[in-house]
Amino acid sequence: MKIYNTLSRRKEEFVPVEPGKVKMYVCGPTVYNLIHIGNARPMIVFDTVRRYFEYKGYEVNFVSNFTDVDDKIIKKSIEEGVDADTVSKRYIAECRKDMEAMNIMPATKNPLATEEIGGMLDMIRTLIEKGYAYAAADGTVYYRVRKFKDYGKLSHKNLDDLQSGFREIKVTGEEGKEDPNDFVLWKPKKEGEPFWESPWCQGRPGWHIECSVMAKRYLGDEIDIHAGGEDLIFPHHENEIAQSEAANGVTFARYWMHNGFLNIDNKKMSKSLGNFFTVREIGEKYDLQVLRFFMLSAHYRSPLNFSAELMEASKNGLDRILTGVEKLKELEEKAAAGTMSAAELENQKKAMELVEKYEAAMEDDFNTADAVSAVFELVKLSNSTASAESTGAYVGWMKETIERLCGVLGIITEKKEEILDSEIEDMIAQRQAARKAKDFALADQIRGKLLDMGIILEDTREGVKWKRA
Repeated sequence: MKIYNTLSRRKEEFVPVEPGKVKMYVCGPTVYNLIHIGNARPMIVFDTVRRYFEYKGYEVNFVSNFTDVDDKIIKKSIEEGVDADTVSKRYIAECRKDMEAMNIMPATKNPLATEEIGGMLDMIRTLIEKGYAYAAADGTVYYRVRKFKDYGKLSHKNLDDLQSGFREIKVTGEEGKEDPNDFVLWKPKKEGEPFWESPWCQGRPGWHIECSVMAKRYLGDEIDIHAGGEDLIFPHHENEIAQSEAANGVTFARYWMHNGFLNIDNKKMSKSLGNFFTVREIGEKYDLQVLRFFMLSAHYRSPLNFSAELMEASKNGLDRILTGVEKLKELEEKAAAGTMSAAELENQKKAMELVEKYEAAMEDDFNTADAVSAVFELVKLSNSTASAESTGAYVGWMKETIERLCGVLGIITEKKEEILDSEIEDMIAQRQAARKAKDFALADQIRGKLLDMGIILEDTREGVKWKRA
């Protein structure tokens, strides 16, 4: 299996730290709002990577954090007049709902930054003792970048070039820095901010130290794969390497994987351009399986363009696969028992070649676009060879093979019934009539039935409103 390693800028054979095991850390979202489709790409991509490792028999320890203390969370908490913990807990719960709707497998562990402060203080102390960090007069602790000889090895940036870039920028309040490139490990609290006690000041951790500590605690000093969006290569992942390798004295991660950017109608996604979409908003228009299928239709390292046309194409493509599986299920129910015929064994051989094509695509740096193409070919083969005359053995084998490969991609092959708006309106009318008749048990039963169908009701002053979950 080959993985493109950002560190070496080439594909490398995957050799785990421990045979048969994969230790994988993926940077998770900062929880101050609903997640957007840019957040969804690494979630879907690296969930699929994890699923393929498990398909190949590896035991995967998959850790992905929630950044639950951050300037954006604090800003939101001040705007709402609640504490930061209330904001982060609310959006962690909402994020989990969206992840479940995208069929993201639960992580082995989702650590929270605020629950790992003790480990951060320990690592900062170690870095100070080893001469890699220093405390300024105001209690800010900085990492001494020039002390770490390999700084820049991930982003392939030169420290002197960075230095010249900083000449024009003098950040207020950073007069205590020895070098403009030095970055914050611990910072003093501001009025109204959450804070923790430390030997240097009452304050909170810098962003980079959080991931170094959480990866160390739940995966060990040396891990197999560290992953995230390409926007994290510098400075976040570069700084993680500097901290972890200086503190632990070993290679931090063997393979660094980064997904490409997501553009909207060929433009960068931004609130100012009005092309900013949350996963929840997309879920109101499409089943989120369509979003997942769309994300896997391109290689994870390529930039991906999101548009209504491409989503429609993904919806149609996914539907082709689901319809193919549904046809096989119907045939299986009526098929005669017995072993495969000579013609079926020949077709099974062709199908196995397509399974090999799928695996070869996934083993070549997780090329999901080519893997999806192999699934389409399998569906085409099954559509043209499975019929009412086929044996149960052949039809069942074809169905299970397609389902297994779709499962690795996180694609659920169960076709959802298309619910018409008129059906929903009729059921809502029945519920309203039941409420009027004070038959609250029936009203609740109808509400529950609608919820099972993926319809959420909201009782408002203007009447009952509904939306798709």
